[in-house]
Amino acid sequence: MGNDFKNLVGNSKSKIKSILKDWRVILLLTFLVLSLVSIQPQLFGTEGVTIRSVGLNSSAAIAGIENPATKLTPLARERIISLDSQKINSIDDYYGAVANIEANKTIRLETNRKIYSLITQPNSLGLTDLGLKVYDAPTSNIKKGLDLEGGTRVVLKPLEDLSKDNLELTIANLKERLNVFGLSDIVVRGASDLAGNDFIIIELAGVTEDEVKELLSKQGKFEAKISNETVFFGGKKDITYVCRTAECSGIDPNQGCGKSSDGSYACRFSFAISLSQEAADRQARLTDKLTVVSDPSKGGAYLSDGIYLYLDDKQVDFLNIGAELKGRATTDIQISGSGAGRTQQEAMSDALLNMKRLQTIIITGSLPVKMEVAKMDTISPSLGQEFLQNILWVWLLALVSVAAFVTIRYRKIKIALPMVLTLLSEMVLILGFAALVGWNLDLAAIAGIIIVVGTGVDHLVIITDETLRGETISDWKTRIKQAMFIVFGAYLTTFSGMIPLWFAGAGLLKGFAFTTIAGASFGVLIARPAYAAMVKHLLEE
Repeated sequence: MGNDFKNLVGNSKSKIKSILKDWRVILLLTFLVLSLVSIQPQLFGTEGVTIRSVGLNSSAAIAGIENPATKLTPLARERIISLDSQKINSIDDYYGAVANIEANKTIRLETNRKIYSLITQPNSLGLTDLGLKVYDAPTSNIKKGLDLEGGTRVVLKPLEDLSKDNLELTIANLKERLNVFGLSDIVVRGASDLAGNDFIIIELAGVTEDEVKELLSKQGKFEAKISNETVFFGGKKDITYVCRTAECSGIDPNQGCGKSSDGSYACRFSFAISLSQEAADRQARLTDKLTVVSDPSKGGAYLSDGIYLYLDDKQVDFLNIGAELKGRATTDIQISGSGAGRTQQEAMSDALLNMKRLQTIIITGSLPVKMEVAKMDTISPSLGQEFLQNILWVWLLALVSVAAFVTIRYRKIKIALPMVLTLLSEMVLILGFAALVGWNLDLAAIAGIIIVVGTGVDHLVIITDETLRGETISDWKTRIKQAMFIVFGAYLTTFSGMIPLWFAGAGLLKGFAFTTIAGASFGVLIARPAYAAMVKHLLEE
């Protein structure tokens, strides 16, 4: 009996050595190591909270904290470790620490890169705001999509046909608008459906910015006219500088806020801009034709006509022109507007939001075509977390079910164990590839992973059944070749079926198609041949 046990152990060691020497198994192990390096799992969590975005002209931006680049991997982003000597371990810690800081105070902010000195600023409601948006530090380089992390997805449809150049120009303009608006963790991409209609999909993970809906859908054609002639357009050609700091933008100190007869409040905002010399010359030429009108009620002399401001061909404001500007090519002017609300605080917030939107459009210029919001979805982070928990339970149940089915069917642990390990390795390969290319893992992508696991079980069963048919075919090489022929045929069928889904639904199913194709490719080309080699070595006498 002792000799039999020794022979069994020796035989098992010999088989394991044979398996580890097989080039197909070596190839699988190599790709698994590369996938784990790409994912870089942090088993014990990561210290601090990660910076999602930095507001323009905020305390953080002035101190030198930069907006994280979209292409940065999650673990490579800057993390806040402490704020004014208080350790930061969660989102609640961060916002609780900020709430306890007084305005106009110098504080110390430590990140995993360096230590910053910030001077706090009050926001429009008088509360301290550093201009940072943060989220819990990630534990891997896998990017979670909107369905899991929460956020907003906007599908824009052009109201006229777009050329390829105009589509790229529109995408670039929208990216610039969102960056100027203070949003950095964004994805803007073109898509089309099976009918050939063009769309632009914008994903803002982790945020629910309702105000961006109008910013994205409006063409944003801004122009200023005198005597029905255009003086300047929005964009860098005519406007060289737009003030966004508190020194030269905000609630107009000369007019402030007032209460209307209906009980609501209205507030005026203003900000300075600088014109190009060409636009200033046009203004000088047009004002030179106007006459000077004395108006004691306004406290001085003005020109007979003013500057009319239009946004998307709709007049949004009118500015009087002082008599001293007649015929002068001045490059510095003031832009103003208003906001309204039920209370003074609401009116101030609305005015500042309108100012920010107008500043953004003046900076970026107009879109090549008008857009409409075809679809807009907002998912809360808590709902995304619930999705993720349910998915993990479903995945665990599926894995246990597969292991139980295989064990009952073949009654051999040396078949069930390699099969389960092969399925796990395929999932690691998919996740590693997604982390490497920066693909967002959303519900559609997870559905693709589940499909890959399902087809993977079918293929592994086919390989096992063909390999076990020893009574009719004695040549191992022939058995495995026949099994892989069936598997590869099924793979080509799956691949061709995913191509239409890549373009269906304005590209919203692209994650499902991408994950299914990538997973099936890794399975057929790497994991399943390695499984066939393992089964061959384990079953050989």
